[in-house]
This record gives sequence, structure tokens and C-alpha cells, in this order.
Amino acid sequence: MKIQENRTFSQLEVGDEAQLTRLCTVDDLYAFASASGDHNPLHLAAYDGDGDGHPEAVAPALWPAGLVAAVLGNILPGAGTQTRAANLRFHAIVLAGDELTAVVRVTEKSDDGDVICTAEVRRVGDSTLVLSGDVRVTPPAKHMEFDSIEVPGLIVQRHRHFEALLAKARPLDPMPTAVVAPEEPNSLGGALLGYSNSIITPILVGDPGKIAAAAEALGADLSGFEIIEAYGHQAAAHRAVDLVVEGRAQTLMKGHLHTDDLLRAVLRRENGLRTERRLSHIFVMDVPGMSRPIMVTDAAVNIAPDLETKADIVQNAIHLAHSIGIETPKVGVLSAIETINPRMASSVDAALLSKMAERGQITGGLVDGPLAMDNAVDLNAARTKGITSEVAGAADILVAPNIEAGNMVAKQLTFISHAEAAGIVVGAAAPIILTSRSDDDDSRLASCAVAALHAYASKGKLHG
Repeated sequence: MKIQENRTFSQLEVGDEAQLTRLCTVDDLYAFASASGDHNPLHLAAYDGDGDGHPEAVAPALWPAGLVAAVLGNILPGAGTQTRAANLRFHAIVLAGDELTAVVRVTEKSDDGDVICTAEVRRVGDSTLVLSGDVRVTPPAKHMEFDSIEVPGLIVQRHRHFEALLAKARPLDPMPTAVVAPEEPNSLGGALLGYSNSIITPILVGDPGKIAAAAEALGADLSGFEIIEAYGHQAAAHRAVDLVVEGRAQTLMKGHLHTDDLLRAVLRRENGLRTERRLSHIFVMDVPGMSRPIMVTDAAVNIAPDLETKADIVQNAIHLAHSIGIETPKVGVLSAIETINPRMASSVDAALLSKMAERGQITGGLVDGPLAMDNAVDLNAARTKGITSEVAGAADILVAPNIEAGNMVAKQLTFISHAEAAGIVVGAAAPIILTSRSDDDDSRLASCAVAALHAYASKGKLHG
């Protein structure tokens, strides 16, 4: 916030008034809880703090009181002000999403050099009185001016984009999912997590003895789950694909087997799940501080894709973006530079993909490239480079030039930026949930949700 010129005792007059307006967000409440140590679940959007069946996100009373403090410290009297006493009354609750205006007015200048101010906070729109009272402050002793005050920015490590995807997936009928070789605790646990959240209905395909041992290690009861006997990873993969071909399952989920074994079964020529497009892997990533989910492709299937394969990778990603609710996804095709250099093949491919989209060979989204990572996701970086584009600085989808770059981008976002990543393979007749042993529960659950949303959308079952 810009700090204005402050006022000393002699410069203040009775009747002086100042105000500021601030929107209360869910992230504000998490930041307040972290800073204050007040973890009352009533104030946090993820919890039902009063048992009425609905999460509240009610701001603590001291949050609107903090707006009064902001007026006093920033504007009137301003920098250097010290609060001596406050008598505040709270009249109405504040919810995340409410916009508030705090007003401070000087009512008395006391002989001891203090100033008495009235304070009130009202909700913007209906003028509901939220807070009223009076505050005694000591104004600054010295007149000062500040151009600005630098305060480190805060990023709340909350994965709100995944929360929204889960909220969208839970009302759907659980998706029948063939889980291939869930023969150790991590892979079985991911399937059971999706089941417990009513997102998938697992059909467990593999060695029944190994599946039972994994369940015992988890303390899980598998009574009521369908277990289809298949010994060996290749046999389990082919039997799971059979279930999709037969219509008994609508998604696949990778268990404790190598990805190549699963994809060989998917791509078999007889009764496989091939379509007219190449398979590609997509990470849907929830990066704290980003206003939107970020999709990264391809980081797990296509090692060094040619132009034709990249066109399929882009089209697959656009279709998945539609499935999770991005109406017109913006696709940034990455290279090391944002200009075309014939000696850098990735920059040429990026330009060609952009032109293909312009000519209708890739549909459903806006495609631009080449873009470097910075000007694909950061608007200021794009403006600094003089790039005028609907995609630059606002990309929803990042298309990597090869598997190494895609994997590095995704891992950096995960382990440096604290992102959660949902991973699926698309381009087959059914989405494939592809999780890693290092994935936590949030990533596994989000992968199930993304796959279910894509399966429903692909079959025309998902609307709105």
C-alpha cells in the first residue's frame, strides 16, 4: 500500500477524516490464521466450524479492526502513529468475499498530545455497520513523507484450484475405473482414496494375494470391491483394457507397474484404445499464488515429439482444459526464446503450431509461440519484451519442446513452488490416471477427479 504524508498533532484538526476499502478474501483469512495463531475452523473456508453442514469462512473480529489500524497507520495520522486504547463494538459478521470500507474521524485533541478518533467499518453495497467505536492514538512527532513502503509479498499455500475441481467431480456418479496391479500400498491407497471421496469405483485387476497384502498394510477392508485375477503386469494391463472395451470401466488407473507395460496394452491393435491422435501426458498443476491452474505437457510419454505429435499434444491438452471448465484455453508453446531462430527447432515448431491454430488445424483454444517460460506466465515479463498476444503472460497450458523440459518444469513447480500436480494420459479412448509413488493424497485425488471430469465430458455427460 502507498503510504501518504503523515500529520503531526499540530497539523491535525477536529473533523479530519480518512478511509480505505478492502476486499476480504479466503486467502486473507488463512494468512491471518497463520500470523495470529488463531486456527478457529469457523474462520477457514475448508472447514465447517459450527457444525451446520456448511463451511463458513467468517472473518475474525480483529480482521475488520485491522482495517481501522491500517487507516490510522497509513493515512490519518499516518506513519509513526501509536495506538494507546481502543473501545470497539462488533455489529455484524464479515464473510470472505465481502468488501469493507473503514472510516476514521478525528473528534478530539487532548491536552496530553493524544488524539481521539471515532472509527467505523461498513460493508460496501448495503452499508451494513460491521464495527464502530473510538480509538486513542499518539500522532507522529515528526512530519514525514514516504513514496512507498516495501512489504514482502505473501503466498498462501492453499490449493484452491484442486478444491474447485473436487467440488465439480464429487456430485457426478463415481467413475468405474480399472486399477491395474494395485499390488502395493501406495497404488492401492490412491484407488481407495478416490473411492472414499465418491469420485471413482475401483475394479482391482492383478494378483489377489499381493492386493490383499497391500490392503492389510493399509488396514483397509476390500470386502465389496471387485477383484479380477490377473498374474503378471502385462496380463493385468491387457485385462484392464478389456474392461474398458467391454464398457465395464470408463477410465484406467496405473498401479504398481511400469508405464510402458500399461501403454502397450492400451495401444494394442486388436481391441485396444487407440484413437486418431497420439497419446500424451498432461500435468494439471495447482500452483499457490497463481490465479488459475497451469497445465504442463508432455512430461511423461513423448520423449522427443515431432511437429505432428506436438499438434496432437496441443489438441489433447485443449480438450482436457475444456473438460475441467476452461472455455477457451490459452496455449503457450515454450522455447528458450520468444523469437524464431532456425537453429533452434523448438522455436520453429512453436511458430508452426501457432500458425496451424490460426488456420483451423488446431481448434478450441488460442495458441501462441514461441514463448519463453517467463513471458508465457507473467504479464509484466511479456510487456517488458514487447509481446502483444492474448496468450503471453496468461497461458493456461504450457507445451514443452521435449520430455526433459516438460519434466523439469513440472518438478520445479512441485518442489520449489509447492504445487500439487494431477497427472493423466489422454488421447486414448479412455483417460488414464497416472500417479507417482512420490505423489501425496491431494495429487492422487485430484488425478482421479481430472480423469473423471474428462471421461464424463468426452461422453457428453458433463454440462455447465
